Amino acid sequence: MTLPLNPAMAATDPPPVMEARRWLTGAVFPPDRPLINVSQAAPVAPPPLGLRQALADAALHDDSAHLYGPVLGLPDLRSEIAVQWSAAYGGTLTEDQVAITQGCNQAFTAIMATLAGAGDEVILPTPWYFNHKMWLDMAGVKTVPLPAGTGLIPEADAAARLITARTRAIVLVSPNNPGGSEYPAETLAAFRDLARAHGLALIVDETYRDFDSRTGRPHDLFTDPDWDDTLIQLYSFSKAYRLTGHRVGAILASPSRLAEVEKFLDCVAICPGQLGQIAALWGMRNLTQWVAGERAEILARRSAMGGGFAALPDWQLLGCGAYFAYVAHPYAMSSVDLCKRLVHEAGLLMLPGTMFQPHDDPAGQRQLRIAFANIDTTGIAEMFRRLAALRL
Repeated sequence: MTLPLNPAMAATDPPPVMEARRWLTGAVFPPDRPLINVSQAAPVAPPPLGLRQALADAALHDDSAHLYGPVLGLPDLRSEIAVQWSAAYGGTLTEDQVAITQGCNQAFTAIMATLAGAGDEVILPTPWYFNHKMWLDMAGVKTVPLPAGTGLIPEADAAARLITARTRAIVLVSPNNPGGSEYPAETLAAFRDLARAHGLALIVDETYRDFDSRTGRPHDLFTDPDWDDTLIQLYSFSKAYRLTGHRVGAILASPSRLAEVEKFLDCVAICPGQLGQIAALWGMRNLTQWVAGERAEILARRSAMGGGFAALPDWQLLGCGAYFAYVAHPYAMSSVDLCKRLVHEAGLLMLPGTMFQPHDDPAGQRQLRIAFANIDTTGIAEMFRRLAALRL
């Protein structure tokens, strides 16, 4: 007997990173050509020692760290985010406009659960972050693709033509995953104005804000005193403080919206993990200079990626920033077939563009995402040496 399966779940693609890892089965990587894994954008090193010590101290001496906490997160962490965000973005944010989640993916699912249901529509620029698309599919929400323009920057005018009576939100990611592009402040303002005019939510995922190459605030959205009538910002502590295993994310939104989010979170995790929140708060208060060093290293790797593709004229660098390079390959084969061959013939694990585009969009067949944050400039140089040596 076969048990029932939710049709929406059955129609959802499998997790791309897990799918790609299965391509490693049976592959042999000799000592002189070890695998270079650029498939996933997540730190592989542990947090700095001071943060780990703070975690250990809390686990040993803070009894409350092992108990349920507030559904929307620790007040001290919510307050710290409000204070630091107000300074960074030039606006006024308050603790009751902040919620903590078990990672940024949960932040997205929680917000989307309050905005859209089966049959509704949400606009996602392509190439899109696959977990956003997966959640919408699971929820029975129709994803409306918005092809990005030059430099992988979406255009508000193009989005306006996609809005229907069923549209509930527009989702942007900047710096972008998978494209790496940093959206200009004018672009974000134009999307804000479009969303407000149509009574839609503008969701801006800024998971990679700590690695933006620009100085100063990246946009002026929070300077609008009425920002929370339209804007919802998402953030992750995983990248800046290497807290991937602790799952700490955040939502910035109106207090009334967060009251609805609380309903969802109470049924999913009850509350975010206490130790992860304690670590995030310690990091915000003590690791400003350390994060600046991490940013400088990522920017150096970004520069190395740009220089490497300049020496491969048959490849096209479509976007590069934060943790990612998004490229078009020159071979007469699909990106999936190319990625599988790269594992065995070059010891490289990348993700094909088909994982970031609609199934019927031919662009994905020519594109790849390279997550370069986990390889240093020496590793990047070796990756380019292998790409240059390919004979396919």
